[in-house]
Amino acid sequence: MPPSVRATALAFSLVAFCYVAPVSAAAVDDPAEMARRRREMVESQIRSRGITDGRVLQAMAEVPRHLFVPPSVRGEAYEDYPLPIGAQQTISQPYIVALMTSLLELTGGERVLEVGTGSGYQAAVLSRIAREVYSIEILEPLSSSARRAIDGIGYSNIHLRVGDGWAGWKDSAPFDGILVTAAPEKVPQPLLDQLKVGGRLVIPVGSYFQDLLVYTRTSTGFEKRNVIPVRFVPMTGEATRQ
Repeated sequence: MPPSVRATALAFSLVAFCYVAPVSAAAVDDPAEMARRRREMVESQIRSRGITDGRVLQAMAEVPRHLFVPPSVRGEAYEDYPLPIGAQQTISQPYIVALMTSLLELTGGERVLEVGTGSGYQAAVLSRIAREVYSIEILEPLSSSARRAIDGIGYSNIHLRVGDGWAGWKDSAPFDGILVTAAPEKVPQPLLDQLKVGGRLVIPVGSYFQDLLVYTRTSTGFEKRNVIPVRFVPMTGEATRQ
């Protein structure tokens, strides 16, 4: 991984990386070549690590990840590491996007909330499985950029809002699943409150040392599962005051 990427690579799983050489600028403009790279990414980085949910694999193979990153790093869009997207934020490693999506256990028809739109890529992946995706981003420039990327590929079931994700999206709750792409030091209670019974919250929690957690709402409370250690950018806004 180039040093410039290592410096901003904060959203990744602590597993061995699969290195594949970045593509040329000419290849980035070739839809067939980009589709081939996505299929290669799915096989070498995702399926090989144990993710077998057909819906998730298909979504990862379909969404043009390279259109969600700055032109300067599009040649690296299908590599096995995060990439900078501006404003000191990153687009997560493809494996992490697939893992977090699979942990929601979507079957189609769900309404999902994402906290931390970032580039818009995770929301786009979710939208290929869920019926409706609601995504909140605290940084307006990132939300605007994500909207341009999403509109550019014609995905119409993604609703974006600028705001503090700690509070969730109360007027559209409850949700079948909630996915958080930045790490608070404790789980926001409003997000737990906005889950349906049977719904899942997938969230990285911690400061420097973080764990990817899954909370499943039951009729009597919540079940918690620890998945893997991860590194994400910290959640800002209200999360810094808790």
